[in-house]
Amino acid sequence: MMRSLFSGVAGLRTHQTKMDVIGNNIANVNTVAYKSQSTTFRDLMYQTTQAASGANGETGVGGINAKQIGLGVQVGAINTNIKGQGSAQNTGNAFDIMITGDAFFIVNNGLENFFTRDGSFYVDGAGNLAMTSTGYNVMGWQVDPETGDPKEDTVSALQVMNPDNLTYEPAATTDGRVTGIVDKNDTSVNSSSGRIMNLEFYDKKGYLYTAKFSIHSSGQTGRYYVSLDDILDSGTGKSIGPDLLGLATFGSKTMEVETAISKKCTMNPTLAGSVSFSAVAGSTLTVPGDRTINTELVPAGGGGLNADIGAAYGLTAAESALVTSASINASGNLVITAPNSLVGTKAPVKEMTVTPTISDVSITTGGNTSTISVGTYTYDPAAGTFAVAGGGTVANMPDAAKIAAMYNGLNLGTEGVKEFKIEPDGSLTITRKDVENSANLTFDTGTGLFEGINGNETITLGLSGLTGGMFSDINIDFSKLKNVNNGGSSTAGAAKGTVSGLGSGRKIGEMIGISIAKDGIITASYDNGMSKCLGQIATATFANASGLEKQGDNLYSATMNSGEFDGIGQDITTNGGYMQSGVLEMSNVDLSQEFTEMITTQRGFQANSRIITVSDSLLEELTNLKR
Repeated sequence: MMRSLFSGVAGLRTHQTKMDVIGNNIANVNTVAYKSQSTTFRDLMYQTTQAASGANGETGVGGINAKQIGLGVQVGAINTNIKGQGSAQNTGNAFDIMITGDAFFIVNNGLENFFTRDGSFYVDGAGNLAMTSTGYNVMGWQVDPETGDPKEDTVSALQVMNPDNLTYEPAATTDGRVTGIVDKNDTSVNSSSGRIMNLEFYDKKGYLYTAKFSIHSSGQTGRYYVSLDDILDSGTGKSIGPDLLGLATFGSKTMEVETAISKKCTMNPTLAGSVSFSAVAGSTLTVPGDRTINTELVPAGGGGLNADIGAAYGLTAAESALVTSASINASGNLVITAPNSLVGTKAPVKEMTVTPTISDVSITTGGNTSTISVGTYTYDPAAGTFAVAGGGTVANMPDAAKIAAMYNGLNLGTEGVKEFKIEPDGSLTITRKDVENSANLTFDTGTGLFEGINGNETITLGLSGLTGGMFSDINIDFSKLKNVNNGGSSTAGAAKGTVSGLGSGRKIGEMIGISIAKDGIITASYDNGMSKCLGQIATATFANASGLEKQGDNLYSATMNSGEFDGIGQDITTNGGYMQSGVLEMSNVDLSQEFTEMITTQRGFQANSRIITVSDSLLEELTNLKR
């Protein structure tokens, strides 16, 4: 009779334990990452009143089963639904992190490691990533200084806001690029100042400067030159000055350029040479050395023009015989001054090609007259002397001042002229001059595609020699520049960095944000456009995660049955898991399941209480027998 009483008591106790577990689950229905528990029962023990016996073949007696009386129930296990994934709750906080998968965060209280699914983190006063509930440090891998990537090693506290991470160091610009179109009809390209383009760049301290370049036409198809004109301090808008600018290098100092003087002087070409008529075999007129041009086309005997020359200008033989005074001008046209019946200027017939070859020209500007022989000359600005290109002496050569007067104030020294050509029509063309810090820019004359900048795809703006070593040389890529029609408008422009953004340099950067990737890598972003890895949150997995021991505060510790933590951990993505930033894992408690369990537990408790009541009634009847 007493056994049933104790069985009832055991039943009450075990159901009370189950109710305690259910109550704890319901209490933690809103606890971050809480894992629900469940209770299982097992029978307690049995009192054997008669052991089992086997059948006896000799006597023919059969076997009997054992007679056992159970003594109640006890809690068999309290299981944790450790792998049950809780629902996601969006928080918008970058430091709230949810794990999808079987892994655990690793946190440390300064003495030992614990494990948690609670990803509600914050940055404490020391800059460490820590749990908001306990302040325990979140553990992970530090950044390898050589690679800039996390290095898998023994986990340590992640100090994401240490002083080294608050700013991103400045860097000097090392690369640049020039892109766009150079249109040959662009007036700015053909002007003396050229097509201006600016290249911004940083020095090693992060200060911004602007290099001013100009693109000039050389007067030849597909041939241009690029000059470094100045370097400005972008902070003040002022030039770095001629002394520092003189230390910068770009291209070479002496450029092979051809630039025609735009304003030609007034000229009266007299001549000592010949005029050739290519369409009439053997018809070459040699001009006498006395340079008397009024009658030199007419034979001394007064017999009129040479018939071949007359025919070249559409005159009949009879008309040619009548001409008593005529000349051929610099354009090759025939000018008849007598007789009156033929006075006028006649161009050569359509089939005729006339090539005037004139040796000397007489140039008059403002009453200043001088004679210069047609040809190419070199000029030494230091000595102020001239020489025939290729060697030889110069006869009747005016001085530089007189040339300046003839050619609209052209100053050979100031312009850096080293070589020029006197054309048969009296114009002057610069064929070589000093252009400080300039480079030849060439394009394919057929396609307009880039050929080279001083023969290469890139050219170096040399800045490393400037005072203090505060600049780095800049390698500028011109290969994407084109020389094609763009309606007379050029779009050539310069930008720092390569197309992929490398080598652009930067100012010092202030941290403006932190993000956490799916693999737990923590990245800081800065206001100079850069980003930096600050470390990686490591995770731990266990062969038997349900064997972890709850420590309260959403923490677990390893046990002999869960498996050991190796001190290093692993990348969460190794086993297919991942992290989500701005999201927390909710409790995996199922209220409908818990309420159902509560009902069955209540009924079980009631039934066990009835065992005690009935047993008590039986005992009462027993005690009443002695009355």
